[in-house]
Amino acid sequence: MKTKITALIAVLFISISASAQIDRSKQPKPGPAPAITLEIPGEFELKNGLKVLIVENHKLPRVSYSLTIDNQPITEGDKAGTSAMLGAMLGNGTTSITKDVFNEEIDFLGARLGFSSDGAYASGLSKYSDRILELMADAAINPLFSAEEFEKEKARVLEGLKNDKKSVDAVASRVGGALSYGSKHPYGEFITEETINNITLDNVRAFYQKYFNPNNAYLVIIGDVDFKTVEKQVKKNFKKWDEGIDFTTNLVTPNPNVASTQIDFVDMPNAVQSNVTLTNNVKLEMNNPDYHAVLIANKILGGGFSSYLNMNLREANGWTYGARSGIGTSRYGASRFTASTAVRNMVTDSTVIETLKEINRIKNEPVTAEALTNAKAKYVGDFVLALESPQTIARYALNIKLNKLPGDFYKTYLAKINAVTAADVQRVANKYFKPENARIIIIGKGSEVISGLEKTGIPIKYYDKFANPVAKPEFSKPIPDGVTAKSVLDSYITAIGGVNNINNVNTVKMDGDFVVQGAPALTVEIKKTKDNKESMEVAMQGMVMMKSKWNGTTGYGEQGGQKTTLSDTEITDKKSDLGMFPETKYDITNVTLESIVDIDGADSYKVKVMTGDDSSYRYYDVATNLLVQEESTSEAQGQKITTTVKYDNYSEVNGVKFPYAQTIIAGPQTMSMNIKIVKVNEGVTDADFN
Repeated sequence: MKTKITALIAVLFISISASAQIDRSKQPKPGPAPAITLEIPGEFELKNGLKVLIVENHKLPRVSYSLTIDNQPITEGDKAGTSAMLGAMLGNGTTSITKDVFNEEIDFLGARLGFSSDGAYASGLSKYSDRILELMADAAINPLFSAEEFEKEKARVLEGLKNDKKSVDAVASRVGGALSYGSKHPYGEFITEETINNITLDNVRAFYQKYFNPNNAYLVIIGDVDFKTVEKQVKKNFKKWDEGIDFTTNLVTPNPNVASTQIDFVDMPNAVQSNVTLTNNVKLEMNNPDYHAVLIANKILGGGFSSYLNMNLREANGWTYGARSGIGTSRYGASRFTASTAVRNMVTDSTVIETLKEINRIKNEPVTAEALTNAKAKYVGDFVLALESPQTIARYALNIKLNKLPGDFYKTYLAKINAVTAADVQRVANKYFKPENARIIIIGKGSEVISGLEKTGIPIKYYDKFANPVAKPEFSKPIPDGVTAKSVLDSYITAIGGVNNINNVNTVKMDGDFVVQGAPALTVEIKKTKDNKESMEVAMQGMVMMKSKWNGTTGYGEQGGQKTTLSDTEITDKKSDLGMFPETKYDITNVTLESIVDIDGADSYKVKVMTGDDSSYRYYDVATNLLVQEESTSEAQGQKITTTVKYDNYSEVNGVKFPYAQTIIAGPQTMSMNIKIVKVNEGVTDADFN
């Protein structure tokens, strides 16, 4: 026992002595980078040019196959979208297996299989590896291009383009690429309804024949497999894949960076937020000696939560849910640096100024030791964690091939990350982050943001949704003589059915679909009464997930089994609600007709409604007199959130028109209701509101 106690005291003494020798006033030096050991994939090549990389990993009884066709970037011209159509049609059966039978077998095997215009991916249990690879090869080599599937896919793409017309993000992506690279460059070309309608099934077949070939293809196989067995399987299934004709393209030179900072503005009157992206073109390849320093510089500027941009725009000012920057690499001399965010309309101009400030900060001020250490630690952690995935090993191996990287690129990756200095960060920031030659592409509501942007002193150029230059839009039109707030409201009341028909509506019951981004399919049931009672229930597969009730005096909300009674403030707000047809009850002295503005491409009267100290805006179509949009602003967690409700697809029930389509946009969240059934004066009882 004495010996044990003596030993314990000795250990304790050594620990105390060691602690006493640590100078805690100095930040400890980082340890050496972890030793990286990467398994070298087995390789072989078929006579048709298909190159195969195999990474054996026997931890789990699974296998994955990744096919990459490494063609040069191409343009598709007046048939832009052909590659997208091809990618969607591949994998839908083969010349010997119908689509339904093909998909049923994939499901039976518990496998996954997907195609794009330049590759494919499959995965599943290794005991089914032979059949999975066989199905993948069959679909790649003998695709089933049916006229029926072509027409279905064409209709789907056209419907998507139709929906994108009102999407700020879709317009920002299209215009950003077209202005940066040029609409005739492979990276700036975009799909339109016209180009899709130009495409025939023969065009898709011809595209497949020319570009979907093994000449420049790589097949990466990872998992619980044996090299010799896999080699036999690949040769058996892919040897019949005919070698195509080699082709080269003369790459269009991307647009040069602008001579000085400019704002490129696209007016979208339906935008409830401004999409702001500062961008300049760069030439950066993965084998560039600057590569690792650029990664760290971008991480500090806008590559994470604690980055300069995010801490300013989100944390300090509360203008956005997130601000990010990124920089791309390309073997073809065309990539971009971007710094982007989405903000409330009223702070669009301030966002531009603060974004420029943070980029100039990293260019002009050395980063702190803490910021540099944190950025490196994040990269080291992510890199080491990623190595646990066999897919990472395969991707790294393919990157080395495609980007002509040195064989030890990833083995020395962390050492090169840790070697980056503050001076390196400042040097590459000045080389690649070029606000002085940047386009600041803004997609937003011009009537609310242009006056502020003009005050920044930065020149503004105007473009349409397809990157064509246009004159400065007319954001507000004069109100015709004789048109007043009262006449607009009266015209709306007449348009939906008139006062007499409206007064005959005692109750309304609406049933439909409720769609929330990222959520499963939901249904909604809404009930309202003339005396301002209201009930809403949202269900999934028949089970009520959320409900709200208001009986005219009290009410509650319920979600996930948790019931919350309305507060006194909420009750006061509910009691002041004017019910189903507020236009018939407005105090006209609190209603102002402000202007005529563009809403989704149509002129609309903008009417301001004051309710106590709060205001909201309602927009009535000049041609139809129907309500098309409503806007209100509330405050949550210290941030002001504008909620926009869009109304469409009016249809008459019992002499009164109701909007069967409603889209609700609150901050970054979009919800939509597609009403299927409206019942007037039936299906509603007092018990529904308790």
